[in-house]
Formats: sequence, structure tokens, C-alpha cells
Amino acid sequence: MRVLVTGCDGQVGRSLMERMPENWDVVAQNKRQLDITDHDAVLKALQDIKPQYVINAAAYTLVDKAEDESSKCFSINRDGARNLALGSQKIDAVMLHLSTDYVYSGRKIGPYTEFDTPEPLSVYGKSKLEGELAIAESHSKHIIVRTSWVFSEYGNNFVKTMLRLGLTHQELSIVDDQFGGPTYAGDLAEALLSIIDSLEQGNLGYGLYHLAGLPVVTWRGFADTVFKQAIKSDITGSMEIKGIAAHQYQTKAKRPSNSRLCCDKIYQQFRIKPSDWKSALNDISKYME
Repeated sequence: MRVLVTGCDGQVGRSLMERMPENWDVVAQNKRQLDITDHDAVLKALQDIKPQYVINAAAYTLVDKAEDESSKCFSINRDGARNLALGSQKIDAVMLHLSTDYVYSGRKIGPYTEFDTPEPLSVYGKSKLEGELAIAESHSKHIIVRTSWVFSEYGNNFVKTMLRLGLTHQELSIVDDQFGGPTYAGDLAEALLSIIDSLEQGNLGYGLYHLAGLPVVTWRGFADTVFKQAIKSDITGSMEIKGIAAHQYQTKAKRPSNSRLCCDKIYQQFRIKPSDWKSALNDISKYME
């Protein structure tokens, strides 16, 4: 089986490469090797590589910077996704793609399902939604997985930021009125590989799915868990975390106050459970830079 992974040096990309079965023929491409915004380059690469599956882990994820770099954000998240979908369609490859909770406004009470109407508040959210639509319009054999609050040992993420601040601060103020499910990138990677296995066995559940972590927490609750593990492992000393409202922490891009994602559909179709993010933090030392 031949699989192409784009964005191979990002959080999910690196997690995927660590977990790839040894008997798979995997072609890993970063943005220097394959610019997904280049339509002709993408089509040529797919024709040359001829993968059976394309996993798009490439994305523009600088949420606040996207407000000033909308063209770049849309070129990667919308146009790049479309290029990969068109290329996959031409060679009859299945495309797997990651999206985000930011496609929702966060105004709903309760978890969002795949049938709720998206209403993004930010340039980033809009670009990811348009990427989803571009894929759906270009290629029927696709799996889109919306996720939230991704963290891992790699790159920049909330867990690594908290640990870094914990070395120099004894008190932090963290937003306590935005709710979501932290998602370990390793769990996302394993889910994508499990979906491919299911597809290979004839479980052709193409379409849109949610996959995030449980239990749902606020950013403050997430930070509390990180520091409890860090203190237990003697990485940081005691930390006082004060909860603040989102409006007290001004950012360029608006975030959804409710990022709860219902993951029932992906369990029913593929028997994939929500990310066990607390367990993923047990070995907290691996998140230290």
C-alpha cells in the first residue's frame, strides 16, 4: 500500500510517521518538497507517486496571524486542499484531511455534531471550512476529520507553552469560559491509520467526522492538568492559575466559546473513541523542549 503524507513535519504529520506500519510504502512530503498551493506541482506529484491514500496534514494554523495574512491562509487551507482533492480524484486515491472546531461559532449549547451548520468567526475558520467544501466538491472519496485543541511533543502548542511558562512564572491567568476537548496528535494519527485499515476492509464510510478529546474542559482546566503532571514529575514548582474571561485576553481572531465536538459518528462507523488526552499527559517530560 502506498500512502502520501503532506505536512509531514507538523504535529500530526510527525505523529503519523512514527506510527506508520512497516509494510506500507510511505512518501512523506513537507512544504519545501511539495507546495500544495501549486496546482500543477500537486497534480504531477500525485501522478508520479500514485498513492492509494493521500493524508493531508498540511495547514496554515497561525490563527491570529491569519487575520493579517488571509491570502496566504486561504491559499493553503482552501486552495491547497482543493488541489490535493483534484489530484486524488484523477488517480482514484482516497483523500484524508484534517479540519477544525473553528468552523463553528461556539454559540450552540451542547456538543456540535457533523449536521450542525458551520459559522466560522475567524479567517482561519473560514479558510478551513472552504477547504472542506472544496474537497467535497472535487472528490467523493474523502474523509474529513474535524478536531480541536491539538497538542503533541512537536511544534508549538498549549501544553508546551504552559510548561515553558511554568519554568519562569508562579502565577498565570488562563481563559476559563471557552470549552473544548484537547486532542493528542498521536491519537489523531492512530485514528487516521485505523480509518485506512477500515476502508481497505470495505468499510467505505466516506464523509465528515468529528474526533476530539474527553473530558471537555476549559483552557484553565487543561492548564491545571498539565501543571499537576509537571509538579508530580518535578518539572515545575507550584503554580497558581487564575481563571479569566475570554474578553480579558484580547486576540486578533475570535475563538468559539464552545468547541465541544460530538464524536458519536466516528465511533459508530469506525469504532474510534475520543482522544484520551489525560493519559497522553502521563509522561509529561516528553513535552519539554
